[in-house]
Amino acid sequence: MTRLFNEPAAFADEMIEGFVASHGRWVRRVSGGVARSTRSTPGTVALVIGGGSGHYPAFGGLVGQGLAHGAAMGNLFASPSAQQVYNVAKASDNGGGVLLGYGNYAGDVLHFTQAQEKLRKEGIDCRSIAVTDDISSAPAREMHKRRGIAGDLTVFKVAAAASEAGYTMDDVVQIAERANHRTRSFGVAFTGCTLPGGERPLFTVPEGRMAVGMGIHGEPGIGETDIPTADELAELMVAKLLAEIPEGVQISGARVVPILNGLGSVKYEELFVVYRRVAQLLAEAGLDVVDPQVGELVTSFDMAGTSLTLFWLDEELEQLWLAPADAPAFRRGAVTAQALASDDGGLADVELSIPAASAESRAAAVRVLAALGAAKDVVDANAEELGRIDAIAGDGDHGIGMERGVRAAVEAAADAVVRGAGAATTLHFAGDAWADKAGGTSGALWGMALRAVGDALGNANAPDGGAVATGVADAAAAIMNFGKAKVGDKTLVDVLVPFRDALEAGVQDGRSLTDAWGTAVVAAQQAAEATANLLPLMGRARPHAEKSLGTPDAGAVSMALIVKAIHESLLQENTIENSMKETA
Repeated sequence: MTRLFNEPAAFADEMIEGFVASHGRWVRRVSGGVARSTRSTPGTVALVIGGGSGHYPAFGGLVGQGLAHGAAMGNLFASPSAQQVYNVAKASDNGGGVLLGYGNYAGDVLHFTQAQEKLRKEGIDCRSIAVTDDISSAPAREMHKRRGIAGDLTVFKVAAAASEAGYTMDDVVQIAERANHRTRSFGVAFTGCTLPGGERPLFTVPEGRMAVGMGIHGEPGIGETDIPTADELAELMVAKLLAEIPEGVQISGARVVPILNGLGSVKYEELFVVYRRVAQLLAEAGLDVVDPQVGELVTSFDMAGTSLTLFWLDEELEQLWLAPADAPAFRRGAVTAQALASDDGGLADVELSIPAASAESRAAAVRVLAALGAAKDVVDANAEELGRIDAIAGDGDHGIGMERGVRAAVEAAADAVVRGAGAATTLHFAGDAWADKAGGTSGALWGMALRAVGDALGNANAPDGGAVATGVADAAAAIMNFGKAKVGDKTLVDVLVPFRDALEAGVQDGRSLTDAWGTAVVAAQQAAEATANLLPLMGRARPHAEKSLGTPDAGAVSMALIVKAIHESLLQENTIENSMKETA
């Protein structure tokens, strides 16, 4: 378990602060993560990588000359927000465009894509590479669905070396894609990891058993077996990887970089025993081993496990892999020391202006704040259960992420209301804060939803049932368009769509917003319960679909809880208003 922490919610920020304080030769703090502390060649491509915290040395430990220019660092096991990625990219840009690199997880894809779109609108050439090396997470015919684990290192290293050598953006992207195509990983675990403040591991493995095909966020494996000997484990991992040779590679005489990665509690001496047999097996297969890496490169707190990566080289990839690099956690050869960069990361928060709003809209903003407060209370009360549900087939962090998001939303909304904001502005501030502080898939989607409702309400008029129903419909459309989920995929969409339909029907029938919302809540609750009978087709739970059968989706449950809490808030407001009228 993780023993040394202060406030669990502050762990990631305090970790980054300490990392920068101890590694100032390589990195400087910028809003959203870290960037190189040294200057880079003007006009070159900037590689900005990132993901959730909890995986050191990924991602901050890979920032430095010859490697990444910056790292967006999200909360624990949660993708950085789009704003964090944008901030780090702006601080890292050298004028030659920005390549965003990340593991292929739903939340990362959502947030990095949003940041990419924002950078492009500003005229910055921005591209992305989502690493897909984990062979356990999807079959070969669906490589685009595979997640990224320790293979992140190979893709980031060669892309950064290409940038350092002055390659154009098109050529850097081509190199990164080729490296991704030629990288394969397979992992196992003996125990799950425990997040700071957590009372139990995100998943458990029976005594004497080993999870096969686990993920670095604590996702359970796709199967179990008895714990093998070190040699038997090496044989299992090598056999799995040699069963899938990248297209265009001839195995006899091929040159390959093996990376034996410790996930946190399996230490170097054990890894060396395993690697001894890995090296024998690769030699027996007729492979030429180049620059093997054994150690902790992508971790998962205290998870006891290991993964093996094979990076199949060609002449150019080998040259780039062996190029000099100087980062806190990965050093090779000698780089030419560069001058320190100016410390202009913009860590200070900028106070946003408040657009003018009518008295009616300002009054509605107070009701919006009350609704968000009700959402916060219900999330706080159910966070542990939401995490338990999520851990059945995912990584168990849904409750934590929802807590971070809704608390930030309430704080931002309260600040907006005090400053005289209308309903739209209050929801915009709340949505942006939710997305920024929660990160992850749910953070992106809830931020998007609040913004869509805010757009529909505006700052001019007193919101009515029609405007609210329109906002909910717009939120559903935005979420489904961006997240690509549809009804039946076992996500929050399975609740949002029937809630939307019932709300629209109630408003069209002339019912009050409170009554229409109440009817829609019933539909939402029924839909959330019904997700127990579905198999997940999106997100981290997808590779473990059968494990989740019989358990509702955590995102669907949290949405049903929140809309019910908001209905109770509406009922309370009506009671207060009626009481005031009677008193008058």
